Amino acid sequence: MKDLIIKNGLVYDPLNNVDGEKKEIHIRDGVVVDKVNGDAKIIDASGMIVMPGGVDIHSHIAGTKVNAGRSFRPDDKLEEFNEKRTKLTRSGTGWSVPSTWATGYRYARLGYTTVVEPAMPMLKARHTHEEFLDIPIIDKAAVPLFGNNWFVMEFIKEKNYEKLAAYIAWILKTTKGYGVKIVNPGGVENWAWGKNVNSLDDHVFHFDVSPREIIESLAKANETLKLPHTIHLHANNLGHPGNKEHTLETFKAVEKIKPISSRESVVHLTHCQFNAYGGSNWGDFESGAEDIAKYLNSHKHITIDMGQVVFGKSATTTMTADGPWEFALHHLGGTSAWGAKPGIKWINGQVEGESGSGIVPYFFSPKVAVNAVQWAIGLELALLTKNPWQVFMTTDHPNGGPFTSYPQIIRWLMDKKSRDDVLINQCSKRAVEKTQLKDIDRDLTLSEICIISRAGTAKCLGMTDRGHLGKGAIGDVAIYKLDPKNMDGHSIEKAFSLAAYTIKDGQIVVKDGEITATPMGTTICAEGKVKEEMMQMMLEDVKSHWRDHYSINFNNYAVHDAYAPNVKIMNGA
Repeated sequence: MKDLIIKNGLVYDPLNNVDGEKKEIHIRDGVVVDKVNGDAKIIDASGMIVMPGGVDIHSHIAGTKVNAGRSFRPDDKLEEFNEKRTKLTRSGTGWSVPSTWATGYRYARLGYTTVVEPAMPMLKARHTHEEFLDIPIIDKAAVPLFGNNWFVMEFIKEKNYEKLAAYIAWILKTTKGYGVKIVNPGGVENWAWGKNVNSLDDHVFHFDVSPREIIESLAKANETLKLPHTIHLHANNLGHPGNKEHTLETFKAVEKIKPISSRESVVHLTHCQFNAYGGSNWGDFESGAEDIAKYLNSHKHITIDMGQVVFGKSATTTMTADGPWEFALHHLGGTSAWGAKPGIKWINGQVEGESGSGIVPYFFSPKVAVNAVQWAIGLELALLTKNPWQVFMTTDHPNGGPFTSYPQIIRWLMDKKSRDDVLINQCSKRAVEKTQLKDIDRDLTLSEICIISRAGTAKCLGMTDRGHLGKGAIGDVAIYKLDPKNMDGHSIEKAFSLAAYTIKDGQIVVKDGEITATPMGTTICAEGKVKEEMMQMMLEDVKSHWRDHYSINFNNYAVHDAYAPNVKIMNGA
């Protein structure tokens, strides 16, 4: 591979305190270096901005749930979003749930080079990795689901935290996973019995544990193992009016847990918009973003991502391991509050002894009061949270909308005129009345956009080799045609919609929005170390109960190396 020099561009690299400086970036053998000597390919980035490749902390791109969503939505195959086959690329389809190859191409065109699949059922891990092998260009990581796992809850019930840590370490290695994901802790297990949980101290059937104990125990185990990322938490009561109170109580429940690693945070709350609701019912539904942001502004142990809602031409495809919420949304589809049509279709799934899932198509309309308020809440969270290293840009793809909407979201975050146009001229008046968005004058800077989409996400994930352009970073770079001195909403959205260049590991993979190369990328994993004797004791317990929990042989559970031939292990601090 030829050495590469990027020159004359304005570089934004917050992790190295570079804010729009004209400087050169040198890449050799796929890694950023101080200087390359001799023959090198030169990219003249005059009149452009240069950032690290994008790092998406939370996007449902692979696995059985995602694949079911593709099959479930023949109406999602909008012709204008079809990918046509070329000499380099394969064909693809799907708007809210694109096919595997299309997923890689579309992320690359946006300047993204790393994406985290945030909800991998352990039993279905092979399928996730099979799809990873079909997603080109970007690096991928998958976060296994622990929050309703029978072995996890049994170890917590017994207060055997050493075995719990050993089980997490074993699962991460066995499934080639990256971290600890928790979805509606206890609620998904109760859903197997037709129930849910409503508070942190509710009872989980048959296990004598509570959501509070699950969250606290997994957070402590995560720190004991010194994993690079915090626990990745989808909180209880997602989607319900008034749930901001539960969210704040969850934040307070982990205040005293001290990170053993160099991180300040111990919990990452996913798609916070869906857990930042005020009011007591759909009639008085309102934003709770101010209270969430106030808490974040005075505490460092929590990070969040937005879960921004986007108004689309078609219904998006909501999908989550939170089965009871999707059942509720299925029924809400017939109400005027949510604006969807009665009889909306629904999928429910259960993974034996581990987790569940649900899928419901949903259309977000600016004219529907609840949807309009939801749209505003995501933006409020990003704009009211003072520290951009605590809040990251996502749509919870595809739940709030497809990841291809990121350029539009960047426009709203950087340009008050653009978001006011949507708020005042397109949205239900309830969005003005029930949120503070119209009174927020803050516009994010390019440096802050770089933080919430790459530098901050990489730091939160503990992926120290990316999200920056310093010496030793992988050669992942995004270059956009944008003049910081002459920007408006239109030029911002246009620039971030199609990268002038996307560079992956020092190779140009996108030029002027066209795919120029399709390397397969790397699977990123994490491992935690425990004493060998504890690992063996834990495995003896697991094996002794395996036949009671699973319908497959224990020896068929692991993801073999053939499913992930190009792996990188990321160590914690």
